[in-house]
Amino acid sequence: MKISELGEFGLIERIASFLPAARSNVVVGIGDDVAVLQVRHGNYLLATCDIQVENVHFLAGKITPYQLGRKIVAINVSDIAAMGGSPDWALVSLALPKHQQVDFVDDLYRGMQEQIDAAGADIVGGNISEVPKDVVVDFFLLGNVAPQHLIRRNGAKQGDLIMVTGTLGDSRAGLELVRVQHLLVSDNARRQASQRHLTPWPRLLEGQVLGRCGNVHAMADVSDGLLGDLGHICGASGVGAEIWAEDIPVGNACLEVAAASGKDGQEWAMTGGEDYELLFAAAPHAVQEIAAMLLNETGTSSRVIGRVVSAKDGIRVLLADGRDATRNFQRSGWDHFTANARDAQDLLTQNEP
Repeated sequence: MKISELGEFGLIERIASFLPAARSNVVVGIGDDVAVLQVRHGNYLLATCDIQVENVHFLAGKITPYQLGRKIVAINVSDIAAMGGSPDWALVSLALPKHQQVDFVDDLYRGMQEQIDAAGADIVGGNISEVPKDVVVDFFLLGNVAPQHLIRRNGAKQGDLIMVTGTLGDSRAGLELVRVQHLLVSDNARRQASQRHLTPWPRLLEGQVLGRCGNVHAMADVSDGLLGDLGHICGASGVGAEIWAEDIPVGNACLEVAAASGKDGQEWAMTGGEDYELLFAAAPHAVQEIAAMLLNETGTSSRVIGRVVSAKDGIRVLLADGRDATRNFQRSGWDHFTANARDAQDLLTQNEP
């Protein structure tokens, strides 16, 4: 069997099958974006890592080293945020070709340091290795969360309402602008979409507010796409979901860039990924209070976009008139070894039409 037949998540399950049962101090182990560890009495230790590989996640000519540094930190902080936690310490592993300019490393670390400062954490070490050509940046982040504030993916309950922070689709619009730079869009849309794609901002304070509120039952960040990450929550919780298409908060930049491209902005919002908003299931009686808390304490908007249903109903997208539009959207999330990843890779690397 080839890895492409197994897929990213199948491969993770296979790796997990070779590992012994976790010790009692492992609260959340392999399979989630963040490991949760009981190291002593008090807060849990959070541990996560993410990687950026040249010509897989980024093209050297389309993102500056400074932007790359900010992004690799932001996507790791976003994972900590989705647990309701706080980041503390980071380690960086770099694989660099020997012909790489030293200025690249200077600017990469300038971006990483700026973003890690904003998160209240420190880079404390790492490793460097030589590779033949493509740059690899592997970032490891440790954090903490009080046990009573920890939010996992597996707590969604039938009847919960599904909420999301901010707007969706702008990062996918930014990817389109990377690929087709001559698109006729406003300066504001170009700036907003490019920033959301190249230098995303993690919802760290928002995650901490949601962790403290006590009425959020499951949460994930929107990295693999709204429907993909909703699938992760539903799979872990043993539930289904219905999403109300007209309530999806599609970003204005997404709509403008999609229109200029002849594409569907709502589909980008559903499946594009890398928005790094927070997607969560909450107790129905608390949604207005939660939205008010987020707005008052962080300035970030949020809205209800669906509800949790029985697992037998699966995940459905419903139009305002009740029609099922699920087939109009690609439901599977990002998977490095299957067709959707290859399609995304083609989109990243192909020349302008």
